[in-house]
This record gives sequence, C-alpha cells and structure tokens, in this order.
Amino acid sequence: MKIALALAAVLIAVPLVLGGIGQALVKGMFGNSSTQPSQEALADIPGDYLALYRAAVSVCPGLDWSILAAIGKIESDHGRSTLPGVAGGTENYAGARGPMQFLQATFDGVVARHQLPQGGQKPPSPWNKHDAIHAAAHYLCDSGAQQDIRKAIWAYNHADWYVDDVLEQAKKYGEAVVGTGSCDNIHAPNPAVAQAIAFACDQLGEPYVWGGNGETGWDCSGLVMAAYRVAGVVIPRTTQLQYDAGPLVPADQPLMPGDLVFYGQPRNVHHVGLYVGAGKMIHAPTFGQPVQVSPYRWNGDDYLAASRPSFRPAV
Repeated sequence: MKIALALAAVLIAVPLVLGGIGQALVKGMFGNSSTQPSQEALADIPGDYLALYRAAVSVCPGLDWSILAAIGKIESDHGRSTLPGVAGGTENYAGARGPMQFLQATFDGVVARHQLPQGGQKPPSPWNKHDAIHAAAHYLCDSGAQQDIRKAIWAYNHADWYVDDVLEQAKKYGEAVVGTGSCDNIHAPNPAVAQAIAFACDQLGEPYVWGGNGETGWDCSGLVMAAYRVAGVVIPRTTQLQYDAGPLVPADQPLMPGDLVFYGQPRNVHHVGLYVGAGKMIHAPTFGQPVQVSPYRWNGDDYLAASRPSFRPAV
C-alpha cells in the first residue's frame, strides 16, 4: 500500500482494438462516455467499485474511470487489502484512510470545496467507498488533471514511480490499441487521441499537397488539425499557430502518443507531425512524399519541441 493520497489523472484509453481504422473511431470522448472495461477489469474489480469508478468521473470531464480504478487497485486492491488504514476506523502509519488512502485533512478539504452526491455517509467519510471515490475524482480535477495528467497524479503522491504504476494499471483496465499496418500496437492515452491517431492512420499513402485539407491530399498542419477535429479537439490550422497554442511538453518529460512534434525555430516552425510512440510519428512530409510513419527525429534532426493539445469542443 502506498503512502498518502494517490490520485491519477491520465485519461487512459479505450479497450477497443482499432482494426479497419475507418470503421473503428473510438466511441469514448472527453466529457462524454467513458471507455468500456477490459476483460482484466471485469475479472479484477468488484462490481460495486466498478460502478462507482465509472459514475464518479462525471464530475471531471475528460477523466476516465480507469484512472480512479488504477488508484483504487494500487492503494487498497479495491478495498480488499487487510493492511491498516483500509478498514473503517483505522489508518496506516502515515495517517492514510480508506480505499483511496486519503489523509483526513485532504479529504476534509475536498468535501469543503465540493458537495459529494448522495449514496455515502453523513457526514462523508474517507473509509466509505462511495465518498472516497467521488472525492478522488474531485481532487484530480482540482489538481489540474484536464491540463496535465502526470502532474495531477504526482500531486497526489509525490513519486514518479507512482505515476508510472497508476498509468500502467489504468492501461490494463482500459486500453486502446490502434492496429493497421504501420500503425500497429499504438497505445493511445485517452479516447480523443485514439480517434485522432485512427484518422491519421487512415490517411497513410495520401499525397502531400501544399495547403491540403484532405480534398486531394494533405499538408502537415492540415493533417494533424483534421485528425484532432474528428476527435472533438480544436487546434489551429497552421504549423506556427499550432506550436504557439501549446501547451508545450516540458523537455524533461517523455513524449506520449498524440503529442504534436514540431521542427524549426520558435518563430519559424516549418513542420509538424503526430507522435504515435516508439520514436515514430505520422506526418505529411513534403512534395512527392505521401503521408507516412517516420522516426520523429526527422529531416536533419531540427526537432524543436512537442505540445499536448488541450481538450476544447469542436465547433
């Protein structure tokens, strides 16, 4: 059992295998439906806990239930752990309590800021699974989960290994794998990214066209804008504006599938691709080169930076 709070925030993806990409746009999107449980999730998570994880994320558009479930697994094995601090009225040596291992002061702070829905205890208790899971969802949002998932998880338990463990467990509970030739085995970190990558994979082999928006081909920024638009995420049209819009991924953080990777100089950004993991990106390179998967360290290695688009509903 880990010490203190452990709230995670990465919207870990859907459990669908996206083969035949044109027919496999992921149903779950930020702020709409959550991903469906994987077979591992159904086998491991008690039914009452699974229902609570899936219901609680409604307070935080963009938060997938699998993140809460991963925290519940790591902290208390969904309330099944016999270690001190899980059962009602007990706490561990650090003062953590209940299935989500809240410190009492932190739990009280969440309850003071947010009214928990009916179904728990009166007054709310960190040992009550209903109250603890709903409070966890609120805490994630308060910690900026919708803007920076890793930062929000780290705010709950200040350890990089903990963040990694939560994300890995969440991926097992709800995992999106894009599978189509050069796009095989891409693990999308959330439903919108899965949709964006699925769309981009469908464009492989399409010609490069300067200013292309898909009618006869694509240019680099047109491709990534269209990919995110089908997923309900608005980004600007041109490469420079996409870079300027950010938010930029800190240089010391690893890239994630769905990140936009940019090339050039801060005031002269000339190319963008859609990162898909394993050092690869999908992009529309230049004249005479169709949409393709390439190493993201591309074209003389004038890589500049990456951004992680924020969710904003498409209009």
